[in-house]
Amino acid sequence: MEIFQYDFMLRAFAAGIIVGLICPVVGLFVALRRMSMISDALSHVCLAGVAAGLLSGVHPILSASVFAVAGALGIEKLRDVFKAYSEISIAIILSMGIALGAILLDLGKGYNASFMSYLFGSIVAINQTDLIIIAVTGLSILGLVLLLKKELFFISFDEEGAELSGMPVKIITITFTALTALTIAIAIRVVGILLVSSLIVLPVAAAMRLAKSFREAMIISVILGEVAIIIGLFASFYINLAPGGAIVMTSVIILLFTLALQQRRRYSDVKLVGERVPQGGDSQV
Repeated sequence: MEIFQYDFMLRAFAAGIIVGLICPVVGLFVALRRMSMISDALSHVCLAGVAAGLLSGVHPILSASVFAVAGALGIEKLRDVFKAYSEISIAIILSMGIALGAILLDLGKGYNASFMSYLFGSIVAINQTDLIIIAVTGLSILGLVLLLKKELFFISFDEEGAELSGMPVKIITITFTALTALTIAIAIRVVGILLVSSLIVLPVAAAMRLAKSFREAMIISVILGEVAIIIGLFASFYINLAPGGAIVMTSVIILLFTLALQQRRRYSDVKLVGERVPQGGDSQV
């Protein structure tokens, strides 16, 4: 196919497949912990990180990773300070990320064109260095998350019980938040800073409506994430759409289709039960 005759598209698919694998796996635990907004906050911290990288000459993905991890640690520290209102920590870091990003962007006005490719994602701009960073970091994240899968599952549903059992909850929580930050940092090259949180949340939201177990939810979310990436990249190439927007809109369509299918099944089940109820006299289902 024509699309696979170009090196930049091959790199885009390789990076996209890695990102499509990692984001739903991390996103599932983020959703179970009811901290979906943390991905949005950390993506805005990456905004400042990319701007700092362009200004200093450091690779933007690396600088974004450093800023994102710092933001993740900041969130965990603030959660201890505001224990009764932990969501405030996310709002504080989000605000700080936007403010710092705006200042750095104003200082580096000559880098606006380069910055836009990170803001909305760019398949053309993914080079060999980007791909190596995404692959090494992404596979390391995946390995660590799978290694801590049982502990993260336990903490997500019963944090107090995990602490009483002797599990190092604080260390595991900080580690996972840092891994979430790194996931967002490497995904911005494919879908962009403004849309990366959607790729973490949407496939998981659809999978949680279809799955009957945690294992099924993880498998389905990864499949849906990869489908969105592949369809989005094809649409980006052949219809000349922004890759990040095409990928996320595909995820939105998949989620809406899932909800519609589930609603249709529910209506069919209700109708079937209604047909089985005897008319008149004593009714027993």
